[in-house]
Amino acid sequence: MPSSLSQIEIIAPHFKRRLSGVTSTVIQLVPVQNALGQKVITFGPGLPSSLPSMTAWQVPQLWKPPSGQTCRVWHARRNIEMLPGIILRDIFRMPLRLLFTSASQRHHSGWTKWLISRMDGVIAVCQKTASYLERESTVILHGIDLERFSPAADKATAKSAVGLDPGFRYIGCFGRVRHQKGTDLFVDALARLLPSHPGWKGVIAGRATAKHLAFEEELKQKVNAAGLSDRILFVGEHTNIPDWYRALDLFVAPQRWEGFGLTPLEAMASAVPVIASDVGAFPELVVEGQTGHIVGRGSVENFVTALCPYLEDDERLARASHNALAHARKNFSVEGEARAIGEVYARLLARG
Repeated sequence: MPSSLSQIEIIAPHFKRRLSGVTSTVIQLVPVQNALGQKVITFGPGLPSSLPSMTAWQVPQLWKPPSGQTCRVWHARRNIEMLPGIILRDIFRMPLRLLFTSASQRHHSGWTKWLISRMDGVIAVCQKTASYLERESTVILHGIDLERFSPAADKATAKSAVGLDPGFRYIGCFGRVRHQKGTDLFVDALARLLPSHPGWKGVIAGRATAKHLAFEEELKQKVNAAGLSDRILFVGEHTNIPDWYRALDLFVAPQRWEGFGLTPLEAMASAVPVIASDVGAFPELVVEGQTGHIVGRGSVENFVTALCPYLEDDERLARASHNALAHARKNFSVEGEARAIGEVYARLLARG
């Protein structure tokens, strides 16, 4: 923990203890940003101690700009983080430039609109998010750790490593098990496809929270009733999720709603083609017909139609796998995201 903020140019507040996508973004980005020389520090609870952080006792130090600058950037990602920035800048007259990253894909409340209007800059995580903002924004898509998410050197070995039978190909669906995530659409699509494609199995990796346990149980009963309990596997939540991606041959993201959604990127970085709903940033991540397909949300028929050619055409599957990996590596590194954010920081700092 620093004793002085004299070298720090960017404050990344985090004022919620609950783990969320915002938390994951901060945890992933801050070390990379600092490695790139962006001089970022976090502020608030709910983050690992490995990240550089400041305390509330150090807030008075924000009255003095960092060495070589006339201000700092306060980079908020939630309403609860925008408001303190406004108070520090406009009431306490601290030399701060306020930046907000928006991931929301809905019309904002009047309160949120006012908060956003007080920002010096706004980043949108995708074009769809930008369309809901009533002011200019810079679109910066999320990136991922391309070392952590990478292809299997040998697919059979990768399958064995997570306890899967290397004699089969696998379609995966990863994330929370709940209606919003479309897990039922995945199950229903596979229930129609697997009987006529004996070389394939499905894998559902993720946890059902207490509120959604009944939903998960209904899906398991449906799988059992269809005689597919050995073909559609519920493997639960795992911390080694990159290993599970490497074991897949095809990935499905069947969400009915999504803010951004990193799973298609994680799959493609693992050389796994993606069939995804037209929600969140998915249409901006998947290259239609090359790295997979985007389909209309909520329709089992749409997923069946999109999946079938990949289950029946080895060349199509191999080509899409190659394209997916190349696309992810070229466009979606976390370093690329950090550099793009760094350009926004530089513009705000230059405004003084």
